[in-house]
Amino acid sequence: MSFFENQKPGATALSERRRIRAIGFAVMSLFVALIARLYSLQVLQSPTYRSLANQNQVRVITTSPPRGLIVDRNENLLVGNQVVESVTISQADISQPALLARLANELGVPLSQIKASVSSSQNSPYAPIPVAFNVSKDKIIYMREHSALFPGVSAQLTTQRVYPENSTAAQVLGYVSQISQSELARGATQGYQAGDQVGQAGVEASYEPYLRGVPGKTTLQVNYAGQVVGTLSKVPAKPGDNVVLTLDLGLQTAAQNAVASEIAHLTNTYDPVFHKYFTNLTGAAIVEDVQTGQVLAMASYPSYDPSVWVGGISQAAYNQITSTASGDPSLNRAIDGLYTPGSTFKLATASAALVNGLITPYSYINDTGSFNVPNCKPGSGLCSFHNAGGERLGPIDLSTAISASDDVFFYNLGYDFYANPAKYGNTPIQTMAARYGFGSQTGINLPGEATGLVDSPALRAMLHKKYPQAYPYDTWYTADQIEMAFGQGETEVTPLQLANAYATFANGGTRYVPQIAAGIVNQQGKLIKKFPPQVVTHVTMSALDHATILSGFQGVISNKIGTAYGSFLGFPLSSYPLAGKTGTASVAGLEPDSWFVAFGPLPTPQYVVVVVIDHGGYGASAAAPVVRSIFDYLRQHKIGPAQFSQPHIPAGATTYARYGVSATTPTTAAPPTTTSGSVSTQTSLAKG
Repeated sequence: MSFFENQKPGATALSERRRIRAIGFAVMSLFVALIARLYSLQVLQSPTYRSLANQNQVRVITTSPPRGLIVDRNENLLVGNQVVESVTISQADISQPALLARLANELGVPLSQIKASVSSSQNSPYAPIPVAFNVSKDKIIYMREHSALFPGVSAQLTTQRVYPENSTAAQVLGYVSQISQSELARGATQGYQAGDQVGQAGVEASYEPYLRGVPGKTTLQVNYAGQVVGTLSKVPAKPGDNVVLTLDLGLQTAAQNAVASEIAHLTNTYDPVFHKYFTNLTGAAIVEDVQTGQVLAMASYPSYDPSVWVGGISQAAYNQITSTASGDPSLNRAIDGLYTPGSTFKLATASAALVNGLITPYSYINDTGSFNVPNCKPGSGLCSFHNAGGERLGPIDLSTAISASDDVFFYNLGYDFYANPAKYGNTPIQTMAARYGFGSQTGINLPGEATGLVDSPALRAMLHKKYPQAYPYDTWYTADQIEMAFGQGETEVTPLQLANAYATFANGGTRYVPQIAAGIVNQQGKLIKKFPPQVVTHVTMSALDHATILSGFQGVISNKIGTAYGSFLGFPLSSYPLAGKTGTASVAGLEPDSWFVAFGPLPTPQYVVVVVIDHGGYGASAAAPVVRSIFDYLRQHKIGPAQFSQPHIPAGATTYARYGVSATTPTTAAPPTTTSGSVSTQTSLAKG
């Protein structure tokens, strides 16, 4: 008998009932799961799917606001916005080669430029693509009248940057251009969109958050094909705030003209001292308020007209700017140019010598015309140093040494510091230089500021490690110390650093952060932010020590032995006393860099002026006349406090501040055009 034959009749029925229950349980579970899923979709997740459905019917287009204005301290317009006609093409029509060719021909622009515009990755997928700006009215009318030839082509009013003072303060003001992919990625959380214009240099970049404004938003209703069927809401763009600079337009113009005039005078003339012709000269000038740190003028030569960037710069224009013989004119040499300071650096050495007790105001050093390094051995650097002019002044004090720019006096100071490290430390001059701000950025709110260098044992070791061929030795020799003491060697400073250092001395020891902006004013003329003076540190010395150095600086201009005495003959020093310092910085194989710095009027100086002419020769012959010219302007024109209200717009200027024209105002009141797969908020030329 088999196993199955032994089963009882009731066992089979029991097994069947169990299977039926299991199947019933499984079916019930499926129904429960289905009901739970339906509940989740229709109840719990209903808001999410409703939102997604709405997104399929809604498109949001942002409109860029007009940028804020940039004005000088007297509210004279430096950067504004002009209202221009722009031409765009819809996304649906960019694939028509014949249309693009006709458009390029009518607009008078290269076809390659049109193609580059429509293929840019920065274009919004829902907005028409701009292909030309500042288009003449007759071209707009022609395309309207021949709408069949220009399907999908539209026109609208927009704003572009305008520079009423042309090249004045170009490097300070900077420029704007279309946002890049990397900038867009960084600024996505701040509401930036593809195609936005953003500051790329100067004030335009550093004060971008104020100038930018708040974008507007238009919410459009579209159908399944992406065609516009209505406008749901519209929030207008809010124009940016105005930036009031510390610059004075008249002074800025005077400084630029003075530098340019001197360089034009020097160019192609023969220098009998250095036996060279002056060519490809560059330069810079700074005027700073000694008592606040406000920068009143900042000039850089050569300059250029920043309007070349408006609407996108062509490759040819960019090449023309960057390939000039004298260097890139967009470079702000006042903050980014690095120059050997020469004798202007003696401020740091003289201060260190007095503050550390190396000498007193009554100490004398015998100038025999040269200085021989004691126990100098071959291979340890120069062993003998001479006065640049070959003079021998005999026993002189510090004030006389500064006035005459006597090198032998400072050779002795450099050596005496070097020979007594146990008493004075290893870097007493470098430490004082750092207090004045040499070797570090000043902190001015402008992009691109250079740091500079102060020569030292640590610097030489670093340079040897990084550039062993150019710097074969890592040893700090006596000769290096001596050269550093009178501003030679590897020391490099910017004109702004030098101006700020002398401003610090002139006001009694307070070092400020140089300021380029005085405040922010909104479109209603209300001051919303003021930038007060910022103190970095103090350089402390006794009144006698300060007076000793000041006497030397005064003698540079007013004493017959002063290096700039001849440059200021006829200047009314009795009513407008000045103090200053020349600098003639040697550059291997080239004419020296020409420096002059002056401050006044004494006894309570208000201004410090610094001028450098790269490879311009002696400081007294090239830079000093420029400084004198700038002080001639300052004597006759009082620089008042910054004003904060409405800008002074030149008569006839087409700016939104005068006319109240929005950057997105259409040319007519016609409704938005409908294009397949895209959205246009402009007036279509195809409508005629």
